[in-house]
Amino acid sequence: MRNALTIDLEDYYHVSAFKKQMPAGRWSSQQSRVERNTNLLLDWLDEAKCTATFFTLGWLAEQRPQVVRQVSDRGHEIACHSLQHRTVYEMTPEEFRDDTLRAKLLLEDISSRPVKGYRAPSFSITKNSLWALTILAELGFTYDSSIFPVRHADYGIPQAPRLPHTVQTPAGPIVEFPMSTLEFRGYRSPFAGGAYLRLLPYWYTRWGIRYLNVFEQRPACVYLHPWEIDPEQPSMSGNFTARIRHYIGLRNTPGKVRNLIRDFEFHPLGAFVPEVVALDGELHPSAACNS
Repeated sequence: MRNALTIDLEDYYHVSAFKKQMPAGRWSSQQSRVERNTNLLLDWLDEAKCTATFFTLGWLAEQRPQVVRQVSDRGHEIACHSLQHRTVYEMTPEEFRDDTLRAKLLLEDISSRPVKGYRAPSFSITKNSLWALTILAELGFTYDSSIFPVRHADYGIPQAPRLPHTVQTPAGPIVEFPMSTLEFRGYRSPFAGGAYLRLLPYWYTRWGIRYLNVFEQRPACVYLHPWEIDPEQPSMSGNFTARIRHYIGLRNTPGKVRNLIRDFEFHPLGAFVPEVVALDGELHPSAACNS
């Protein structure tokens, strides 16, 4: 079965866990590793004949447009990951609209392709920021992948649908691709990306994707960042929780990623939009919007 591979195209110093120690004003002075890591990922994907969606940070595209062009030229989808990695629930609707539109136009100019997908930094479309879906629809996005249907201190809508679905907003429909979870006896467990991919043994990740494919008959949505395949990246200072979240499992992640793209068939998220719309049939309000 086809699965979706998504890559949040940002550098190690953009992560939310270190935003107090590494504000945007300091980004330009940091050693960048993103071009090296992205090229390595692109080579691996070429070898495995896999394609992916790269949710790209607008700031990075401004600083290194050649990275975005390289990704696009090698057959991958460019999508939007905000302009400056600000969480949605920390912005007003007006600030969010401006941030997102500026990033979208920038990415479209660099890649010479329409940008149809969006992912919020740190999955920050939550119950209190669902208004963002309406703005995304207004701006011409056809899909979003920002909702994590779990309970978490920093993100998540625990009661949101686990399946990809169409959301009807006041500005029109938008497809939501929630992050993949396993559900047992009412408990939802993340497993398919980020710190979960780094922390969990590979056999469990592989089993989880196969479980979704075989028993639930649906694709998994895997996510990762270029810095997660770079155990030699510069070390940043921060509190214990931030350092654990960022650095745990880095040394084993390159092997896990190569195993994933060898063991499964991956495609960009945008390729799944027509299937979700067809399965939904007549558009209806999403459970996430009513929660």
